[in-house]
Amino acid sequence: MTSPPATATLVPPAAARAHRDPNVLRWLGAYTSSMLGDSVYYLALSWAAVQAGSPAQAGLVMSASALPRAVLMLGGGVVADRFGPRRVVIGSDAVRCAAVLAVAALLFLTSPGLWPLALLALVFGTVDAVFMPAVGALPARLTEKDQLARVQGMRGLAIRFASVVGAPLGGLAVATGGAPAAFAVAGLLIAVSLPLLVSVRVRELPQDGTPGTAGTAWGDLRAGLRYIRRHRVLAPLMVAIALGDLGFVGPLNVGLTLLADRRGWGAAGMGWVLAGFAVGAGAVSLLLTVRGRLPRAGLVAGCALIAGCVAVGALAYVPHLAAAVATAVLVGLLTGLSGAMCGALLQTASEPAYLGRVTSVSSGVSLGLTPLSMPFAAAAIGAWGPGPVFTASAAVCGLGGAVALAVPALRRAELPG
Repeated sequence: MTSPPATATLVPPAAARAHRDPNVLRWLGAYTSSMLGDSVYYLALSWAAVQAGSPAQAGLVMSASALPRAVLMLGGGVVADRFGPRRVVIGSDAVRCAAVLAVAALLFLTSPGLWPLALLALVFGTVDAVFMPAVGALPARLTEKDQLARVQGMRGLAIRFASVVGAPLGGLAVATGGAPAAFAVAGLLIAVSLPLLVSVRVRELPQDGTPGTAGTAWGDLRAGLRYIRRHRVLAPLMVAIALGDLGFVGPLNVGLTLLADRRGWGAAGMGWVLAGFAVGAGAVSLLLTVRGRLPRAGLVAGCALIAGCVAVGALAYVPHLAAAVATAVLVGLLTGLSGAMCGALLQTASEPAYLGRVTSVSSGVSLGLTPLSMPFAAAAIGAWGPGPVFTASAAVCGLGGAVALAVPALRRAELPG
């Protein structure tokens, strides 16, 4: 029998495209199940808090997770890079599953009031601080760099699916068995992710000469921040993400509620507008999943962000619901495109050894800084009306696009082919 040429063993097998790779699909199934559980959990938490206390107390319970998440997010990136994102995600999902099922059992057996709900929210916020950076760092260990943009699209589709399916599923659970049943469903959905995550295989980090995490946690955090600050693409990209989110979050959250109330569209009308946004953003995620990459990613991100800010501003001036829904679809398309490109560039421009800390900074901006715009947006709309506030927010959002176009390294940034 003739043996194969020696060189045959040196040729690596062709890497599977991410949307056909069973390993990536197992991760996607775990992520989707976890996000579905999150969606049901938040509905169950809000319902249980409203039933157990006053509206003001329910609001405090719902916001209890925000502080630990914002304060601990940067440290969560260090944890993800030190211990490996797969291990951190598995541990985070296990803690969240146990906490939700414990509260479900407690509510089923007794009526303890608000304190277990507030404690559960604090646990979720603390765990989210390590879960989110680890989720962002994990794809780089699952597939090749030229598939990370496709994974970003797949992740976007999972988020849209969870938001569309999770709320009705949670509502059905509440209608059937009250808050205990909804918490139980949320815990079981999160539990489904655990065996899938255990079966996911991760790759070793490439030996590219980047320093790892051999020092203290504080030293690792400083090294990560220094890495971002000195990076020709990541530094301006973080600024663009921060400005884009600051200008987008206020109008599309509390601002849209107040706008729908003033226009007389009601809750159903606001739901249609939000659905239009989800359709537009989902279409972009599907496009990125199918194509895998778009050329001139930095330029596309900047142009889409500037065009999207015009659509955000226009939303306050459309008089009819149908026009508002059409405008929301356009907002979803453009801001979804810019967000997908920014997320893909963040994944591909970062060295894997730093990706947890890089993700923690971008997540900290989105979840720590931008929610501060919501009370200001609400107060400003009450004082001056939606038009000027949406216009000002759109201008802030547009500044993010201007940064992306003004910095040559970011404007010329490409996704791997």
